[in-house]
Amino acid sequence: MSSGLNRRSFLSTTATIAGAAAMTPLLSACGGSAGKSGVNSKEGLKAALPTYVPNSSAVKPDIPPVRGGTDAATDPAYLTYPASPPTSVSGVPGKGGSYTAVTPLWGTNPPVGNSFYQAMNKALGVELTIKPADGNNFNTIVPTMTAAKKLPDWINLPSWWNPNFNTGRLTGTQLADLTPYLSGDNIKKYPHLAALPTGAWQVGVWGDKLYGIPCLSTSFAIAGTVYYRRDILESRGITADQVKSADDLMNLGKELTDAKRGVWAFDDVWTYLYTAWGAPQKWKVDNGKLVHAFETQEYLEALDWHHRLATSGYIHPDALAGDNANATTRFYSGKALIQGDGTGAWNLTDYQSGIAADPHYRRGAFNALAADGKSTPVIYMAPSTSMVSYLNANLKPAQIEELLAVANYLAAPYGTAEYTLINFGVDGVHHNRVNGVPTFTSEGKKDVQPQTFPFLAAPSAVISNPDGDIVTKDYAAWQGANVKTLTKPLFWGVNYGMPQAIAAAEAAQSVNDTVKDCYHGKKKVSDVQAAIANWRSGPGERLKQWLTDNVLNKYGTGQ
Repeated sequence: MSSGLNRRSFLSTTATIAGAAAMTPLLSACGGSAGKSGVNSKEGLKAALPTYVPNSSAVKPDIPPVRGGTDAATDPAYLTYPASPPTSVSGVPGKGGSYTAVTPLWGTNPPVGNSFYQAMNKALGVELTIKPADGNNFNTIVPTMTAAKKLPDWINLPSWWNPNFNTGRLTGTQLADLTPYLSGDNIKKYPHLAALPTGAWQVGVWGDKLYGIPCLSTSFAIAGTVYYRRDILESRGITADQVKSADDLMNLGKELTDAKRGVWAFDDVWTYLYTAWGAPQKWKVDNGKLVHAFETQEYLEALDWHHRLATSGYIHPDALAGDNANATTRFYSGKALIQGDGTGAWNLTDYQSGIAADPHYRRGAFNALAADGKSTPVIYMAPSTSMVSYLNANLKPAQIEELLAVANYLAAPYGTAEYTLINFGVDGVHHNRVNGVPTFTSEGKKDVQPQTFPFLAAPSAVISNPDGDIVTKDYAAWQGANVKTLTKPLFWGVNYGMPQAIAAAEAAQSVNDTVKDCYHGKKKVSDVQAAIANWRSGPGERLKQWLTDNVLNKYGTGQ
């Protein structure tokens, strides 16, 4: 979903970090062996995962989900909010326990003990003291807690920071094993948790045991896509279905760019487009051996095209200078008409900001394409969630069960009475209905933060943009048109720990810096090849050998 009704809007704040994380496996840097730091066997993973049970209490969507391949489906879409939200949890889940929780916060800290927190604690039946911490520094805050062994009872650990947190090493020592409570049919005690995607639960499985609770999960998880100004292109007779190849895109660059008027066809698109040439997201297996994207001809061909694009004059000069901060402003103002971005960009807030700049504004996205216009297009899937919460290993079994009952309440589906309270607070206090839509009062704006309770547990994502049906219909239609192209990359959802030196080799900072300079037109493909050769002869070979010995040969591809 989008805007006020969804609690994924935080992604627009962290798009750069989370988007990059979505392109990588779920790893945790450590000094030990892979087995001790989280790798799952195929059999062990299957045994640890909860049974998936669709939610019988979910409000019927206006646009039902469409299945793709395994673990892939579109998000259900809603054009209206239920006038009378149904109750989906019987009684009060808690038994009066007192607990502390820490979540990252990208925003203003709500007042301590505010009326919303009080209302939530009453509904949950526990005294849950939430202590939001600065999201921008969360990767340094948490290690301080773990070093002192002073974790709260419940904490959110975004998976893109697993290396910083050393999450694999915390499981079983500071983080509680939830396998006995949630694996297999055990989860049926918590029906809202049972309705979360299996792929999302996989993100929290380490060493064949389940530790994490998914937050903000989806079965349509991708790093992002290539957007375009639909209103402007269609006014010139250009529709998305006409763009089927890299040549088509380059021709668009020529047709749309008018530097004298301050209009360029493109902003940065590399991150979300290079795989269209057939390059793997990061790894592939060829004749039983690991091959990095850097080592493929397809990757170099993608770079060559992007270098030619950069030197053609079709990319906005500020984008070539590395100014990503103002990319959205350029898009709204019609100065750059095609850009790459995360899926969190397609929401009601975006639409409202866009029409404020141009009343005709409409965001669109190209369908998945193959650069040659002939091959089968592929969109690589990201993990089904990047937000995972964990319970403290010092909790007693009865306390774990109490907090899991609370988590089940927090995972109540869209449009229910519980969801409404969690996301909008108390009717008449924190929100009122405006044209049928829960709308925050001044007290609600101050107290009800999207980055608190939904960062402990939440239902699967939906698409909903009240007063912006065009956004819901457009985004749902795009998901439906592309869900069949979703493909799991190598090591999809595989948790594994790496020694620090190997993690640094995987980061390949020198190569990636040269790649960026290349697709910005500052360096040549030959410069990238030289950087790759240097990386490959040392850290790259060590990385490949480590992954082969510790992950591929023992646990497979994750596909």
